[in-house]
Amino acid sequence: MILYQNYLILIQFFHLYLVFDMIALMSVRFKRILLKLSGEAIKGTREYGIDPKYLVYIAEEIKSAIDLGVEIAIVIGGGNIFRGLAASENGMDRVAADYTGMLATVMNSLALKDALSKVGVESRIQTAIEMKEIAEPFILDRARSHLNKKRVLIFAAGTGNPYFTTDTTAALRATEIDADALLKATKVDGVYSDDPMINDSATRFTELSYMDVLKQELHVMDSTAISLSKDNSMPIVVFDMNEPGNLVKIIQGGQVGTIIGGVQNAATG
Repeated sequence: MILYQNYLILIQFFHLYLVFDMIALMSVRFKRILLKLSGEAIKGTREYGIDPKYLVYIAEEIKSAIDLGVEIAIVIGGGNIFRGLAASENGMDRVAADYTGMLATVMNSLALKDALSKVGVESRIQTAIEMKEIAEPFILDRARSHLNKKRVLIFAAGTGNPYFTTDTTAALRATEIDADALLKATKVDGVYSDDPMINDSATRFTELSYMDVLKQELHVMDSTAISLSKDNSMPIVVFDMNEPGNLVKIIQGGQVGTIIGGVQNAATG
């Protein structure tokens, strides 16, 4: 009899958990996102490399979003360690330079996974270049399975091909996993008409179509990433990751940063 009563209590707690989980999901605008982090962002105040303290800050921001029941995938750049395009412009073979840059993204991904673990978030890394000792190979069905299990999924090594940036990787993976939005984390609070660090009169946009970005050559992401997002009606939100709580605000539907494309711009974008 006591065992039966305990069983009923467990069932009630399970039902309550499901109810609270459903309420949390009903309060969010995006239920599955792809977060694009630049490699340069994770160097924090350093001139080069990785700032572990800043990585923990990012991990805590991600955890706050995970606690809402949101599924999160991440693409991270490698510019804090190596920039393939810059190296090729200085004489290095472009293909060799791009592959070196891909390896830099794997290093950043391992560091981010460690930071996520420190704040109690389970994560997995999938790489476009096989290196089974440290990460899984990219397999779409397995990636979706991880997300369904509420694991943060980190995509490393770009697309696995030279001549493609991590911005394009982010647009591609967001489409493949059926994300509701691509969130591009930056150091500024949205897309501007010019570099706000240089031009004080630069104006910030709250909303843009994909074609606005391409025609005005607003270099927030490369043209391939914008075109791929346009072809798949993938909304892009550009926002300041250094402002605590911004990630959660966007997920809950708050007006943060600049939104590119999406439903409201489907006709003109």
